[in-house]
Amino acid sequence: MRLFQLGDVPLGRLLVVAGHLTGQRWNRYLADEHNLTQAGMVALMALAEHGELPHRAVAELCFVRPATLTGIVDTLERDGLVERRRDGSDRRSVKLTLTPAGRDRVAALTAMIRARRPLTSVDADPAKAAVIRQFLLEVIGNDEGPGATTGGPTC
Repeated sequence: MRLFQLGDVPLGRLLVVAGHLTGQRWNRYLADEHNLTQAGMVALMALAEHGELPHRAVAELCFVRPATLTGIVDTLERDGLVERRRDGSDRRSVKLTLTPAGRDRVAALTAMIRARRPLTSVDADPAKAAVIRQFLLEVIGNDEGPGATTGGPTC
């Protein structure tokens, strides 16, 4: 016997559950198809967008501490996707750069992301997808600004 039906769950809670499940599926896809973690993908994308960068700058772009990035880069370097290079002007500083294999991995990820395959039959409909997109953008940007609702918990 079910204690509740998903149709009765408040929208904010459904959003949390959907985000959690989507995140799990995304992480599984990254691991199975690209041999990456979410953190590894973010680091690769940062290097693809900004080029060779100091370790600390990549950590800032990835919203992690430099010490946390070290383990991520260890894995990417082991897999041949990233290289560490000592800065010629300051041997204490390490710069990170994509390898050709890293650029190929980013290209494959970018192509998949840009393919925009719908997740459900609902977002396959452009009109419905536009409503969902607007809703999600509003939720993401909701900081008690204009049009924000007040009084309830934030998601």
